[in-house]
Amino acid sequence: MLSEDLNKRLTKIIVECLELKNKYVEEKNLQVDYVCIFSHSINEYDELEKQAHQNGDLIETTATGPIFKFIISPHTIAGKPKVFKIRQPDEARPEQGDVDFTTNYEQFKSKYLDNNKFTLIQREKFEMIELKDPDFNVRVYFSSIPPSTLRGIN
Repeated sequence: MLSEDLNKRLTKIIVECLELKNKYVEEKNLQVDYVCIFSHSINEYDELEKQAHQNGDLIETTATGPIFKFIISPHTIAGKPKVFKIRQPDEARPEQGDVDFTTNYEQFKSKYLDNNKFTLIQREKFEMIELKDPDFNVRVYFSSIPPSTLRGIN
C-alpha cells in the first residue's frame, strides 16, 4: 500500500488529469500508465523521492528525476498505473504533475492533433501528444509507446 502522502498526491493528479482529458477527448475509458509528480522545492523533492523508494522499485534515473515501478500498483479511477516519476523542481513545470494515458496512438493522433490544445512532441525513441489547459494544474500525455512498455514493464 502506498504511503498516505504519496497516495494523496498521485490520486489528486490522476483525478485532475482525467478531468482535463475528458474536457477535450471523447474516449472516456483510457487507462493511466504513468504518473509524474512535479516537485517545487528541493525539500519537497527529497521527501517525495524518499517516499517513492519506499513504494516503488527504481527502474531508471533521468536528468529530471527518478522513475519507479510500483511495488503494488494502486487502484485509481483511471486504472492501475505501472510506473511513476518524481520530477525535480523546474520553473517550466509549475503544475502538480502529469499522467500518460494509453491509446490507439495513430487513430488518436489523426483525430486530435489539429486541436490547438494538443502539441506533438518528438523524442528519440517515440513521440507523444501533450494536452495543456491553463485552467488545469496538470498536463496530460498520450505516447506512441506507453512509458511502461518503453521500460520493459508489462
